[in-house]
Amino acid sequence: MDAAACSRVLPHINLSHSDHRLSTGRSGPASFRSSKRLLVPKQLTVSCSAPIDKGNDMFGVSHCSKKNPVGEVLCPAGVCTYGGTAVESHSHAAEEKVGVLLLNLGGPETLNDVQPFLFNLFADPDIIRLPRLFRFLQQPLAKLISVLRAPKSKEGYAAIGGGSPLRKITNDQANELRKTLESKDLPVNVYVGMRYWYPFTEEAVQQIKKDRITRLVVLPLYPQFSISTTGSSVRVLQDIFRKDAYLSRMPVSIINSWYQREGYIKSMADLISKELESFSEPAEVMIFFSAHGVPLSYVEDAGDPYKDQMEECIFLIMKELKSRGINNEHTLAYQSRVGPVQWLKPYTDEVLVELGQKGVKSLLAVPVSFVSEHIETLEEIDMEYRELALESGIENWGRVPALGCTPSFITDLADAVIEAVPLATAMSTPQTTSEVADHDPVRYAIKMFFGSFLAFILFFSPMIMAFRNT
Repeated sequence: MDAAACSRVLPHINLSHSDHRLSTGRSGPASFRSSKRLLVPKQLTVSCSAPIDKGNDMFGVSHCSKKNPVGEVLCPAGVCTYGGTAVESHSHAAEEKVGVLLLNLGGPETLNDVQPFLFNLFADPDIIRLPRLFRFLQQPLAKLISVLRAPKSKEGYAAIGGGSPLRKITNDQANELRKTLESKDLPVNVYVGMRYWYPFTEEAVQQIKKDRITRLVVLPLYPQFSISTTGSSVRVLQDIFRKDAYLSRMPVSIINSWYQREGYIKSMADLISKELESFSEPAEVMIFFSAHGVPLSYVEDAGDPYKDQMEECIFLIMKELKSRGINNEHTLAYQSRVGPVQWLKPYTDEVLVELGQKGVKSLLAVPVSFVSEHIETLEEIDMEYRELALESGIENWGRVPALGCTPSFITDLADAVIEAVPLATAMSTPQTTSEVADHDPVRYAIKMFFGSFLAFILFFSPMIMAFRNT
């Protein structure tokens, strides 16, 4: 995905409404069903202060990534479409089937799933970004890393019950979202697509096609945009849609980021204020925002807006808390770093130790980049970081739960979908000759052979040198 397209701003969207009837049909067994009629705005005007550089991106990716000086919200939903402005609907009623695709990371559901899940994760070129010359090493390297990391990861998943609850929680969110949209007179089919485990995004898209959906809203369940999360999932969608004649013509809008939405900010503030009340001295509690980290090179070299969006998100949450008379001190740190490269700082584990040394006695952890409980909240925060905090001198520990199916949060997601529906537009991008060549089985076999051989040499060379020295 073009990194430059990841930093565009969609400051405001003006909609001029006139009713236009649509209807949805029945969905297949993998989706949440609805068959009522719905209303969407007929005419649409999009106004932006910065042009959207479509480049080679099929979906014309854009989102709110720039923070204004006073931290004010500049756009309602961070919505992007295929490119250009929406096509005005016909004056007569058109029959349409509207779908919503929820995107998430996915997680192993059993301990046997851990190693193949890790392989899928590290085989993603948006997770391990190799130079083009060494792209053929992607899968051999992913295999090696997944095998080495699987034992420790299995220990973590065993500690939270033997698997990730992410699939069940995301399905629950999808069901609640569907019911909320129906209550707002927008019946839709809701689908769940995971990036690295079942149900994969590819499976969800095939169900969407099977159900003959004619208008799609893509909603990644990541509040802030990052190349490694939303960007990776959108890239997969681009590849799938580009190769399919039906999908390439389907009007699609993508809600790239929604951390700045009023409903999300207030929902987070509600959870924080509620947890503060559990402390004997709420005003003395340090509010500790812990966000998932990304490699520093993503931000500095690839233009990832994640850091800026995260900082603005914290600003908006604290602004809401202060409006309620809550003036606690707060800090932001980044967790879950992997490997020898430098990640966004400060690191969560290091900050916890520093806070203990400074005499902080009460701390409330807030997992700000997660909307569902999973291993990084249930094991990393609740177990590892809690133990580290207590060892460092922090006496009172609390943790804000993930948003999950909080009604105000689901309602805000529904409002974001309603705003995005009329923005959907289509663009057909044919597959290029080079892309076809990338799927040549002979070329693939040659790359895998030499890649596996080189990975083998790289892995065992330190052992060989040590044996020779001995």
